[in-house]
Amino acid sequence: MTQTRHDIVPRAHATMADVAKVAGVAIKSVSRVINNEPHVSAQLRDKVEAAIAALNYVPDTAARSLAGARSFTISVLFDNPSPNYTMKVLAGAYRACVARQYHLRIDSIDTSADTPALQSALEAIFRNARCDGFVLTPPISDDPRVLDVLEAYGARYARLAPFIDAERSLSVTIDDAGAAARIADLLYQNGHRRIGLANGPREHGAAHTRRKGFVERLHQIDPSIIITEAVGGFAFEMGIHAGRELLSAPERPTAIFATNDDSAAGVMVACSQLGLSVPRDVSVCGFDDSWVARTTWPYLTTVFQPIEGMAEAAALMMIDREDGARQLELGFELILRDSVGPAPA
Repeated sequence: MTQTRHDIVPRAHATMADVAKVAGVAIKSVSRVINNEPHVSAQLRDKVEAAIAALNYVPDTAARSLAGARSFTISVLFDNPSPNYTMKVLAGAYRACVARQYHLRIDSIDTSADTPALQSALEAIFRNARCDGFVLTPPISDDPRVLDVLEAYGARYARLAPFIDAERSLSVTIDDAGAAARIADLLYQNGHRRIGLANGPREHGAAHTRRKGFVERLHQIDPSIIITEAVGGFAFEMGIHAGRELLSAPERPTAIFATNDDSAAGVMVACSQLGLSVPRDVSVCGFDDSWVARTTWPYLTTVFQPIEGMAEAAALMMIDREDGARQLELGFELILRDSVGPAPA
């Protein structure tokens, strides 16, 4: 028997996340009850229905119909500090929309928010967007809270560069570990034996994969190589801090790999601040081949990853409603420029 709780104040616009919180269950469990799915226990149903009654929650049928009729609109979800990455993703997704006569939305959420706030933000997007699906960018693509909410609403989505549980959905990646290993080979071939690593954000799966590929390759080549690490984030300012930290080590590295171009540019500024010349005193490598790589001096050696192509492919996979959870891997290219040279004698 369902009983209404009297210690809860009904809200004018209660969300599924509110119901889940009051009932003390996962949002997917609320979805199962609302959609009358089989194999739902009587205890779970009673808890959810009591919370629904207490909050005067009315299911948003428009949001729940995301998997049904088409709106011919898709959304790209961002929580990314890199302007270059954002613009390239939008360019690729827009190209896919033009090809299929779709519209493109841009939405942003904060994955550092607590779970109720994040779920409420997503539900607000559902109420307003009326999208056929979503392209998720890092770090959103690895946030299980986001994936749970999307699946609870029956929303289609495709992920860029997922690190966790890639088989869960449509996804597009490159071989980040293999690309970072190529940089390790390049630095070793140029005689570098003391090497710095400016790592990306901890919440970005690609940063972990690049670090793993780079460090494992160096240890495979020569276990005696000295690797010094610092947190560089994916932002220019963080790259400066990481560069100064690495270059202040007792055994200063003769080469530094920063896991994206923005932080690599920051490392180059740190070199200049400390009176060091690139690449005479320190070689620097980045990752992405963004516009930053061609506006620094010297021009930045980096890995080209086809961000536009990845976003276009992800959008097309979703728009075309491909069955299953296909994982597509695109190629990369090591771009040699002036920021890498022989290790100083």
